[in-house]
Amino acid sequence: MNIVLESLIKLVSSFVGTLGFAIFMHAPKRAWLPASTIGGAAYLLYWALLQLNLYEPAAIFLGALLGSVLGQYCARRMRMIASIFVLLAMIPLVPGLGLYRCMSFLAQEMYSAGADAGVRAMVDVVMIALGLAVGSFIFRMAIRTKPAKEEPGK
Repeated sequence: MNIVLESLIKLVSSFVGTLGFAIFMHAPKRAWLPASTIGGAAYLLYWALLQLNLYEPAAIFLGALLGSVLGQYCARRMRMIASIFVLLAMIPLVPGLGLYRCMSFLAQEMYSAGADAGVRAMVDVVMIALGLAVGSFIFRMAIRTKPAKEEPGK
């Protein structure tokens, strides 16, 4: 498949998935499209880094980092709480298939494969949490170092 077409499919599917989750979770309507766009961008970065043979946990970390920074920025611009945008943006990165495989292997009494799948999924979850934390930290540091606007008349 053409890489551009595949990228577009990944972007649109992650956008639609995030949008569906936003609707399902009763997120504010004005946050639906921006949060879905951020979720699509975060997943597209993750997928592109995997195509460049980057280690999967590193790709998830960088995708979560992008989603966190963009979510913080969007929340500030729209004067809303950041958790709405950041949590919705992480939906495409959640390792649902890995968790499912872990449970499936364990149910089939394939304990070694289940433990392996579970550890991989938990590493991905930790990378998402780390990406969120680092992105929030970077955004807050960027806000603090921004020069203050001078008051008129001074």
